[in-house]
Amino acid sequence: MKQIIQDLKSGATILEEVPVPQVKSGAVLIQTTCTLVSLGTERMLVEFGKANLIDKARQQPDKVKQVLDKIKTDGLQPTLEAVFNKLGQPLPLGYCNVGKVVAVGKGVTEFVVGDRVASNGNHAEFVCVPKNLVAKIPDNVTDEEAAFTVIGSIGLQGIRLLNPQLGETIVVIGLGLIGLVTAELLKANGCRVIGVDFDQQKVDIANQKGIIGINPAKGIDPVKFVQELTGSIGADGVIITASTKSNDVIHEAAEMSRKRGRIILVGVIGLDIRRDDFYKKELTFQVSCSYGPGRYDDNYENKGQDYPLAFVRWTEKRNFETILNTISAGNLDVKSLITEDVELKNYHEIYGDMRKHGSIASIIRFPTDSTIDTVVPVNTNTFNPGKGKIGIIGAGNFTSATVLPALLKAKAEIKYIASAQGLSAKVLAKKASAANATSDYKVILSDKDVDLAIITTRHNLHASMVLETLNAGKSVFVEKPLCLNESELESISKAYKEAPKNVTLTVGFNRRFSPFAVKMKQLVGDGPKNIIATMNAGFIPADVWVHDLEVGGGRIIGEACHFIDLCSFLAGSKVTSVCMNAMGENPQENTDNVSILLKYANGSNAVINYFANGSKAYSKERVEVFSQERILILDNWRELKGYGFKGFSSMKSGMDKGHKAQFSLLNDRIKTGGAPLIPFECIENTTKASFACISSLKENKWVEIK
Repeated sequence: MKQIIQDLKSGATILEEVPVPQVKSGAVLIQTTCTLVSLGTERMLVEFGKANLIDKARQQPDKVKQVLDKIKTDGLQPTLEAVFNKLGQPLPLGYCNVGKVVAVGKGVTEFVVGDRVASNGNHAEFVCVPKNLVAKIPDNVTDEEAAFTVIGSIGLQGIRLLNPQLGETIVVIGLGLIGLVTAELLKANGCRVIGVDFDQQKVDIANQKGIIGINPAKGIDPVKFVQELTGSIGADGVIITASTKSNDVIHEAAEMSRKRGRIILVGVIGLDIRRDDFYKKELTFQVSCSYGPGRYDDNYENKGQDYPLAFVRWTEKRNFETILNTISAGNLDVKSLITEDVELKNYHEIYGDMRKHGSIASIIRFPTDSTIDTVVPVNTNTFNPGKGKIGIIGAGNFTSATVLPALLKAKAEIKYIASAQGLSAKVLAKKASAANATSDYKVILSDKDVDLAIITTRHNLHASMVLETLNAGKSVFVEKPLCLNESELESISKAYKEAPKNVTLTVGFNRRFSPFAVKMKQLVGDGPKNIIATMNAGFIPADVWVHDLEVGGGRIIGEACHFIDLCSFLAGSKVTSVCMNAMGENPQENTDNVSILLKYANGSNAVINYFANGSKAYSKERVEVFSQERILILDNWRELKGYGFKGFSSMKSGMDKGHKAQFSLLNDRIKTGGAPLIPFECIENTTKASFACISSLKENKWVEIK
């Protein structure tokens, strides 16, 4: 299928061929008939993409600070690689989509194949959208009219926050697409509406719709105009839909408001607010969030958990439905706003110059004969004869920034890259010179040429995909963690034991492959030792998927397992018992800040301090080993110092966490054979130890590893 994307590195707007996304549980797959271009938002993204690095930095000063902090801890080269990798990931454009449902995911009962629907899907021939972001279209509403659903909901949410009353005077500052729709909705609500814009064409459209339109460029003072029209009372409310860096807009909005008036910000403006403006009138000011309640709530949008109507009357989906019903009733005329109507193949007529005069709403029409292709050829180069072909399942940031560079350096033969949405797979397949991009990972498992599947998806998918790969008779590499619970581990252990002898299982415990870790193990040798590993992990907001026990497993199972494996590697033994304690009055609710104690069969002890409350300016990882009156101190995988060792005092290099060596060894083994990189019993022991950490915290005691 074809999809419009914005290349942040080159600045080009591209019509890319990508695999059709897979329909997910709780979502529907939609074949697009038309989309609406949001000229304001999309122009901002396109212009950001076209800006040079310095201008990009000026627009995002907070990101610049993060880059500088990363340079201090990780070094210049790794930071630059991370920055350019991020810029190499294109943005899918568009969020006003109309089409026909062609597939329904598990758990969806509201829609059936054939339904005409509006959603916030991208400019793509097929989109997979969660059910709470999709609404059915009334029969008397055309596809072109329905394309205004999401834009209309943005304006409607601002109106709901303003809560206007019949007969009130409301000012809309900014008569772009959202502003004009907002003004017309307010008029339908029984309000006297004043629209303000510097573009006379938009003011004229507002006047034609019965809105009082004024243009400050014509010498009209908006504040005085509103005061005169309201008998010096002022506007009851102001909705700002303009986009400008100026602080004058918020000042004028306050000046034209009556005492105890309301101001709602829908657009993007300068917000250097003067206290006196708001103090003397006791004004209220609120920023509107997109389409309405539910926006950016993962439980609502992606997990389909609706808010009870009795408690949250207007969610984003119910706002979608309201706009569609308002168009259906004839109370919102959006057809008159359409200034361009182009075929998908002619998309450059819109994106070539997004500031051209006269453009308000642009419709893109999509072909009706598109086919559902889940595999897209990317490169026509041939593989060398023999084994060693790889399929990668998962095309996120870790794959792009870490896995692919390491595999390419190892000259690995990548035949497939898979991702559920398809676009990211296509982008990475081009970068890796892989033969195919696909949205259906099962193609990898059924291809006899593929010897190894690399799984880098979210944690909750690891266990099932590992089992499928083992049952398909292929070796598997899965990024940590292996799985999220004992039941999954038991299933994997059984499948691994029953798999053919040439099938191996590797978990991405890369730290043990770092030259620093290898040197440390060589220096300390056998025998009991004390190990202290400190992870300055950094804060992650509570609503990020890593914390979700069903999706990410939490940070101990999902991340700290790395260091359990490293300590086991350095100890040269297996964990026999675990004790974990967390900070705070309710330690069971805080697994971000913990200390883990590990006992080993050979008498070694290890302490893993996993903290999220430290400074980013400090090293992210530090490992200390005490053995036979000798000490090793590893600082952030960049410098190793030894005390008490004959012939060794220090070792330095750029940051090396072992990924390159890990994937180089892995690629060599699948081509030439050999023992597994990590014995399965070690992987099993580390995984059990991570589960035991959580049990220890809950039970407040040491937990034995069986």
